[in-house]
Amino acid sequence: MRIHPEVADALAAGRAVVALESTIISHGLPHPGNLQIARDIEACVRAAGAVPATIAILDGQPQIGLDDDALHRIATGTTAVKVSVREIAMLAAAGGDGATTVAATAHLAAAAGITVFATGGLGGVHRGAQETYDESADLTALSRTPVLVVCSGVKSILDIGATLERLETLSVGVIGYRTERFPAFYLADSGHRLDWWIQNPEQAAAVLRARDRLGTKGYGLVLANPISAEAELDRALHDRVLAEGLAAAEAAGVRGKDVTPYLLGHFHRATHGASVAANVALVLGNARLAAEIAVAYATG
Repeated sequence: MRIHPEVADALAAGRAVVALESTIISHGLPHPGNLQIARDIEACVRAAGAVPATIAILDGQPQIGLDDDALHRIATGTTAVKVSVREIAMLAAAGGDGATTVAATAHLAAAAGITVFATGGLGGVHRGAQETYDESADLTALSRTPVLVVCSGVKSILDIGATLERLETLSVGVIGYRTERFPAFYLADSGHRLDWWIQNPEQAAAVLRARDRLGTKGYGLVLANPISAEAELDRALHDRVLAEGLAAAEAAGVRGKDVTPYLLGHFHRATHGASVAANVALVLGNARLAAEIAVAYATG
């Protein structure tokens, strides 16, 4: 594992560091704007006083923090495959390039000593999972990885109720940020109520410190930060596009890990880019909040 010197120095000095995933850069956002968005995400973290650590695998070596050349390679190249935890060893042995999912990013961040991680949306239980058993590895990874993931809930294309049940079973705490309602990525309110919520980064840092003291550090935490009102998709448009996308995916025989990129691409086309604008807005908001929490945790 290679830790970028800036990240290594910050960790050694006990300064704030925020982990960032790379799948959103390579697979989640359209080219060519994805490279600039990746830079903007890192800039948000820096503006809030923390060091960004975008995580990826290059030539088989996990990279904790990317320089601009590496960021460019992940964003514009065609060799990076989507990598979860189970693929890390195979890709390392093969010497390939990989963009890390939430699960893989969390695993590598924790191995490097990074506690706070920002992303767009968490993976979860897919619709129809009672028949397909299709469930994101993000959930089980968080059940054994000591990170706080700042996200805008889970993607609305998933079975959100079942996802929350699985998180409870796996002992992954879920906290709302200034909301009592669990968000649904493009939408601020999924319709599911939360038991716990906080109002500021200092309270999130207090939760992390309490976890450290009380022996529950081995489990991950999810901080659900809803998309802002001005960036949220129109609900009627969202519901119509989602129904159309699910029907199209079923008709095309799209299954498993291919469903999410298929539906995100459908949203992009059917909303004429509005879903991408929402995605960018929520990721930037999550990066900013994660950095504020990391600073509060490091200085508290």
